[in-house]
Order: sequence, then structure tokens, then C-alpha cells
Amino acid sequence: MTFLPNPLPDPRDLSERVLFPFPAEIDFSTAAGLLPLIVSQTRNRPGGPPGTLVLDLTSTRFMDSQGVRLINEVRRLLHPGTRVHVAALADGMASRVLELTGLRRDVPVYDNLPEAMAA
Repeated sequence: MTFLPNPLPDPRDLSERVLFPFPAEIDFSTAAGLLPLIVSQTRNRPGGPPGTLVLDLTSTRFMDSQGVRLINEVRRLLHPGTRVHVAALADGMASRVLELTGLRRDVPVYDNLPEAMAA
């Protein structure tokens, strides 16, 4: 069983971008808790919704289809016009899962966090 990190990472507000670091494992038990947290942190942000939400998967070592579902649900539930960027290591499992499922066609995926933040 996988547990969410304690405490959960705080999203960082970087003007028009919100950075949300993901835990080391994303599966059924973690995805369910992350979705409301991500959505509430971006919707209830002082100053209104961000222009871009950057999901940082660079520390994620395991991700199954629940991670893909989570990213799709985040996209669906965010304020219209908010872009979602993903940072995932090119040789990491998260990047491979995003490639195999075809999510990379719909969401920009960057090989490192600085690229995702700058885009």
C-alpha cells in the first residue's frame, strides 16, 4: 500500500504558474487524495486561477494508469483557460506511462522542471 507523503507538498505559486510536486508513487491510493488537493489549491488561489499549472513528476518513481486518470481529471476540473504542463524525467516510469497511454499528445510533457516552468 502506498501512502501520501506527510505532510503533502505545498504547491508553489510563481505568479501566473502554480507548481505542484507529485509524490514518489502515484497509484489508486494516492491519486484519490491528490485530485481534490490540486483542484482546490488552484481554484482557491488568491488572485484567481493560474495561467499554467505545472505538475512535477520528476521525483515520481512509480505511476500506473491512475496517474494518467488523475492528470486528465485535473485538466477537466480546472478553470477554463488554465494550461497544464507536466515535468517528467525522460527515462523515468512516469514519462513512459504518459507516452504509452498517449497523454503526451494532449498535455505538454517536458524532460525537466526548468523547461516546464519556462514554457
